[in-house]
Amino acid sequence: MNSSQIRQAFFNFFETKNHFIEKSAPMVVKNDPTLMFTNAGMNQFKDIFLGNSPAKDFRVANTQKCLRVSGKHNDLEEVGHDTYHHTMFEMLGNWSFGDYFKKEAIAWAWDLLTDIYKIDKDSLYVTVFEGAQDDHLEPDDEAKEFWKQYVPEDRILYGSKKDNFWEMGDTGPCGPCSEIHVDIRSEDDKKKIPGRELVNKDHPQVIEIWNLVFIQFNRLSDGSLQPLRSKHVDTGMGFERLCMVLQGKQSNYDTDVFQPYIQKLAEMADKKYGSNEESDIAMRVISDHLRAVSFAIADGELPSNNKAGYVIRRILRRAVRYGYTFLGFREPFIHQLVPVLVENMGNFFPELPAQQDLIMRVIAEEESAFLKTLAVGITKFENYIHSNPHNKIVDGNFAFELFDTYGFPIDLTQLMAREKGFDVDMKGFESGMKQQKERSRAAATVETQDWIVLNPSGKETVFLGYESLQAEVKPLKFRKVTSKGKTFYQLVLDKTPFYAESGGQVGDRGTLKAGNVTFHILDTQKENNLSIHILDKIPEQWPDKFIATVDEKKRRFTENNHSATHLMHSALRKVLGTHVQQKGSLVDEKRLRFDFSHFAKVTPEEIEKIEQLVNERIRENIQREEHRELAMEEAQQMGAIALFGEKYGDKVRVIAFDKDYSAELCGGTHVHSTGQIGLFKIVSEGAIAAGIRRIEAVTGKLAEDYVNEKIHTLNQAREILKNPKDVLKAIEQLQQENEKLGKQIQQLQKAQAGNMIDELKQKAQKLGDVNFISVKLAIDAQMAKDLAFEMKKQVENLFMTIGHFADGKAGITIIISDNLVTEKQLHAGNIVRELAKEIQGGGGGQPHFATAGGKNPDGLDKAVARAVEFVNK
Repeated sequence: MNSSQIRQAFFNFFETKNHFIEKSAPMVVKNDPTLMFTNAGMNQFKDIFLGNSPAKDFRVANTQKCLRVSGKHNDLEEVGHDTYHHTMFEMLGNWSFGDYFKKEAIAWAWDLLTDIYKIDKDSLYVTVFEGAQDDHLEPDDEAKEFWKQYVPEDRILYGSKKDNFWEMGDTGPCGPCSEIHVDIRSEDDKKKIPGRELVNKDHPQVIEIWNLVFIQFNRLSDGSLQPLRSKHVDTGMGFERLCMVLQGKQSNYDTDVFQPYIQKLAEMADKKYGSNEESDIAMRVISDHLRAVSFAIADGELPSNNKAGYVIRRILRRAVRYGYTFLGFREPFIHQLVPVLVENMGNFFPELPAQQDLIMRVIAEEESAFLKTLAVGITKFENYIHSNPHNKIVDGNFAFELFDTYGFPIDLTQLMAREKGFDVDMKGFESGMKQQKERSRAAATVETQDWIVLNPSGKETVFLGYESLQAEVKPLKFRKVTSKGKTFYQLVLDKTPFYAESGGQVGDRGTLKAGNVTFHILDTQKENNLSIHILDKIPEQWPDKFIATVDEKKRRFTENNHSATHLMHSALRKVLGTHVQQKGSLVDEKRLRFDFSHFAKVTPEEIEKIEQLVNERIRENIQREEHRELAMEEAQQMGAIALFGEKYGDKVRVIAFDKDYSAELCGGTHVHSTGQIGLFKIVSEGAIAAGIRRIEAVTGKLAEDYVNEKIHTLNQAREILKNPKDVLKAIEQLQQENEKLGKQIQQLQKAQAGNMIDELKQKAQKLGDVNFISVKLAIDAQMAKDLAFEMKKQVENLFMTIGHFADGKAGITIIISDNLVTEKQLHAGNIVRELAKEIQGGGGGQPHFATAGGKNPDGLDKAVARAVEFVNK
């Protein structure tokens, strides 16, 4: 069976068991502060397990695209080096929400593996939970008894809490699990050591293939377990491993899931896969990381320096490094693999072909930028070696700097060091890594107590904020949270007029009032489908009810910006083309920010046209059309725009302003009619990634203020220019005069420099074979540089230091003849860093030329005097 057939057989089987086949949720997680990426198939069903949402279907199956690279599930460094670890992978799973339990889950798993997939029954082993004294839990003999109907007892093994008790996190739903392992070794190997002795021993050919989790407890923050009212089943089977077993391979990378990319890479690099371990690892790493990065971009997460975007950048850079080091690629290459990915996975994941151009452009630009960074890092490494020829140990702090700043993995630094006959101080490097992890851990530390239930309710919070900004509400539960030394409280209400942050729109603020006492809602957030109200203090005695009131001014301004975003989105598609797709947004009371796909700068003329279209719609005062609980098919027939990377249900909400102009799937709040927006003005436009542009705009009063400020600035300029009839012409004349004066100054400086060169030659001291000059001059940094290079041309064996000052700024410029750099092991960059201390500054540069700046001109005399110390070191 090929991989597509294997996936489809899984769906077909569970459809016969009355399971609804759910689409994969996006790999990039939204509205869950505890997760950046989906790392397990159950993530999209978390709200059901937590009791925050009712189950729509009680039996579900799907394949979920997952990513594991950080935190508890960190497989990144193993990827490519073994046969089965991956960053992005598919997790096949079936779920029961309060329906069937252990008996059916076990029977169907056995059925699928042995009857449908035809896996040899004698190659399968199963594990069950052995119990745990610290949790007062008995062995899971119930599961064992069910397994005995299919598997000989000598192939049913007890497993520890580590392997056979699944937990969502430190708190939350959990329960015993039963793993199915398969032994794919040769018959000779099986005779030497029984497979039961290798289960859960990290043997690459005796591997877990399916995990059946029986969720029946809730872990509280004090560590105790509380039985759940409803019991659930959550199973997960690694798709790539399953393909390896069914296709008779010894490595996931030898299956048709990965071979198309590996073979394409081998062709591009002119290498044969399987002939060299280092290049094989590189091809496996790149093939894996290609999938992870492409799916992340398709789901709307672009490489960046923050949070999830930084993780994606790290993965991509790791792939580039392996290609650079072991396959000899010096130009961008990974983007060329995207069409192969689309060909192999596009039929089942339509987001890939729909976003192919964007994925390729983003990856290509990231590759190009990082290859340049690599080149800078390599130069820095070469300079370090040149400056420390006798030590033969690369300092651990420097190795960590290469890792942290230039993206060098330690193995690449070690490789380059070995080529130069150096070792790397690994203790120092590991110390830097440890400190970085401790800083990250401290910054991320959040202490969350258990929910304290005030009024039990099994229903979701009802949102009233579309119709009303005030309501009588009942508190349901609260908890205390401490983060970065600050304590606040999270509160859940039975109903609420407060909009919880989602879809790019910020959360509402406002008040809760009980009698004469008022409590302030600082923010409203969405977490696992709960609308959570953030307070800085709570009542000592909880009242039965509050009056909840939203900050009306903030909400109205936010609505203006959100509706203007929709109008602008449509205008962008009309002016720039229908290829424009939303890639991110932020809407608050002050502004709107909109990220979109487009491959060129938006011209001033296009911006003017976009503004014109939006303001025309505002003046038309178009009434908002709102369609709630609309079937997804109906919404699509209306032409409503849906966003890639969003998970929509069967029923959706559509907001339209003249549905032929603007119709979008949206859960946010909006103006009743466009006239409320007042005025729309774009304040900035620029690129944030390859093929991604960002527009920021303001509306209403803030748009008026922006326009008035520009008019005020123009009037001030007019006054400064003595009120000319044509301001632009007056500015052009001023620029021409300035340019003319600048040329005259340059000519004077050149003449002055010529005089200086003659004077400086006279000041040269002979220190052995070195012509040494160290002076203080009243010139700027550019003139000091020009003077230094001219002296280098005219004076042999030169070591010159210029301490310079102009306009209150102090600087140091050092230039050294190339032969002295080599013969005397001199390094201008290291020297200038030391001298810069005298002027309370810093600097650096190359071995032959370096500069520094500082804030203490009084220290120049000492810096100039000290320069001689470094000539004969």
